[in-house]
Amino acid sequence: MPRSVPPPDWVLTRRRAIGDRIRAARLTAGLTQEQVALNIGMDRATYNRIEMGHSAALIDSLILIAEALGTDLADFVRK
Repeated sequence: MPRSVPPPDWVLTRRRAIGDRIRAARLTAGLTQEQVALNIGMDRATYNRIEMGHSAALIDSLILIAEALGTDLADFVRK
């Protein structure tokens, strides 16, 4: 169910920071968005929206992404 009220700006800023950390981990791993998305059973467009911070990712998706990139989930959400 979509939110009736958009999240505050600080939440959007944190979401973009998480996406930046995911992107950095992916590039360090030498993988494309397509490769990661296929590995975790997600379409590339959805993965891209998470990485760009345009979409709020489910915790399950973040766990799968962290596993696919060989990193700890905490590395994505740490301030």
